Amino acid sequence: MFTRSSQYVLLVTFIHMAVCRHGATAQDLFSGIDPDGFDHSVRPQDDLYQHVNGRWLLSTQIPDDKSNYGSFTALDDAARENIRTIIEESAKSPADVNGRKVGDFYSSFMNERLIEERGLKPIHPALDAITRISSKKELFRHFGHLQTLGIGGPIGFFVSTDAKDSSRYLAAIVQSGTTLPDRDYYLEDEEKYLVARKALKDYIEKLFDLAGLPEGESAAEQILVLETKLAKAQWSRTELRDAEKRYNKYDVSDLPKLTPKLPWPVFFEAVGVQDLTEVNVLTPSFFEALESIGDNTTLNAAKAYLSFRVLDGVAPLLPKPFVDAHFELHRRQLAGVPQQKPRWKRGVDATSGGGAGDFGVLGEVVAQIYVARHFSPDAKRRMDELVGNLMKAYENSIGGLTWMTDETKKKALQKLHRITPKIGYPTKWRDYSKLEIRSDDLIGNMRRSAMHEHQRMIDKLGKPVDRTEWGMTPQTVNAYYNPGKNEIVFPAAILQPPFFNADADDAVNYGGIGAVIGHEISHGFDDQGSKYDGDGNLENWWTDEDRAAFEKLTGQLVAQYAGYEALPGKNLNGKLTLGENIADLSGMAIAYKAYILSLDGQQAPVIDGHTGPQRYFLGWSQIWRRLYREKELVRRLVVDPHSPSAFRGNGPVTNLNAFYEAFDVKPGDKLYKPPGDRIQIW
Repeated sequence: MFTRSSQYVLLVTFIHMAVCRHGATAQDLFSGIDPDGFDHSVRPQDDLYQHVNGRWLLSTQIPDDKSNYGSFTALDDAARENIRTIIEESAKSPADVNGRKVGDFYSSFMNERLIEERGLKPIHPALDAITRISSKKELFRHFGHLQTLGIGGPIGFFVSTDAKDSSRYLAAIVQSGTTLPDRDYYLEDEEKYLVARKALKDYIEKLFDLAGLPEGESAAEQILVLETKLAKAQWSRTELRDAEKRYNKYDVSDLPKLTPKLPWPVFFEAVGVQDLTEVNVLTPSFFEALESIGDNTTLNAAKAYLSFRVLDGVAPLLPKPFVDAHFELHRRQLAGVPQQKPRWKRGVDATSGGGAGDFGVLGEVVAQIYVARHFSPDAKRRMDELVGNLMKAYENSIGGLTWMTDETKKKALQKLHRITPKIGYPTKWRDYSKLEIRSDDLIGNMRRSAMHEHQRMIDKLGKPVDRTEWGMTPQTVNAYYNPGKNEIVFPAAILQPPFFNADADDAVNYGGIGAVIGHEISHGFDDQGSKYDGDGNLENWWTDEDRAAFEKLTGQLVAQYAGYEALPGKNLNGKLTLGENIADLSGMAIAYKAYILSLDGQQAPVIDGHTGPQRYFLGWSQIWRRLYREKELVRRLVVDPHSPSAFRGNGPVTNLNAFYEAFDVKPGDKLYKPPGDRIQIW
């Protein structure tokens, strides 16, 4: 993922340079490059990222309520301000029933006085239900019940497209149940992980104390022991990337062969799929271990764990001491953030969604107003043209590959031609008509929303796959590729500077949003996306010879990124980040070819002292400017499949001949690689 627009018939038309539009001269053109961010003491041949962003990095401070800050977060902040206006207007004078729901939900979130008055009363029923559990079978049932309320336990349940039959939906279960960001936080004894475990214990004890639950210190010890056992049984994030290993379809009647002691029928009944006949078990060995963990965990310890999961899940919605405790662990201790977000920002996030995959309570209601106000038809038209150019360039590039045989090239082109681009916003909006929202019931609203979304999900079973559905809201600053639908998706909010500037020379747009488009297309051909065919099915379309050649190239990329040190003694995980690194490298290569095509044989003008090819690479680098707090960078090195921004800015260009030509990179320059060592995949 950079992470997809509705189905469009793309006319592959070339975009001409801005010099050809409206008869403009080179002096009239706007480069779209931010010169104030440059550090001219650093040569682009030595460190392109620092050259483009050095002064920005020195002069910028991370806002106190953020763990990191860069081009994405700056755009996201602007989108949040626009969304705040939409929501507050809906609260004052809603235009329709859905607008009233937006206003009422936001009002319920902002009513701190009422939240303080009610205290823990809204969650007493949930806590009382846990105290009444009298057997491990009832406990297992409760794991399923909490799923419907959006509260996780050791078993994650979801519904998605069947990886081997993309025309249908398939239920799935996956490992879950830990609080810290990754298994390493439980299993490794580096100081930062020991500190995190101590912070988790303090947090559990604090929540128990605030909730008036007994023996918080003992509960914290037991819960940490239990979560450590779960972490030890979990697959690593690198293992979880493997699409083939994640596909293990079972008849539900055969699950006792895998885990004889786990009462799956009561879990599925509680989830609302009591008639389920088949399920994909993504992490079979985890569930085998879960049996043993259950045998060696007392019922009281398991009930304490469930009580903590409930308290942790609702803490941001409770009175201020709970909110502060949740912030202390999840944001200050684990991400290094010194200050809580203002309440209005948290209210906007809860209403509209806070990022990739997060729809909030009423995200697509807000989206309809956002798109009407902030996404122009011209932006969509330009994006259609850009996508068309990228697809054409990709087609040409596949045809010219020297490491792939014609047999596999033919199938690669078939997959390329079946990619569906989605730009701006969906053609069909989600239905919220059955969702009850009350202006005086925040926790009730969140509970009903979770149940509504859970029901929306399980209702998919047995129905044809809805290929119009989006996995992000249009107001999300991001983009993604979905291998199960073979689609690339670009929400409206990312189609702004520095990614896309309708007033700028085209070089910066190709280096920005063009490379993003190329990145998302390339996910269809990365180490995992390439295992899916053009219909979105997990099916091998490669010859053994071509797959071996591909894996040799990707192995070189693993080694390149594993050699980068992000923090003293902490190198990148080249295997975890491989898919994103392939997409960055190939996306850049293809977007550059599309840019050259767009010139239609003309010479690019020099603007602000930079040639067109130079502006392309400068445009790429400036979208990655980002600062991290150290704890956040530590977390990302473990959990994030994306490389940190500096390595995204510099890593791909060392493999691109066009970069060497644009900046006359020579032996001795720090970004120089001998021609034989440069990696070209797509």
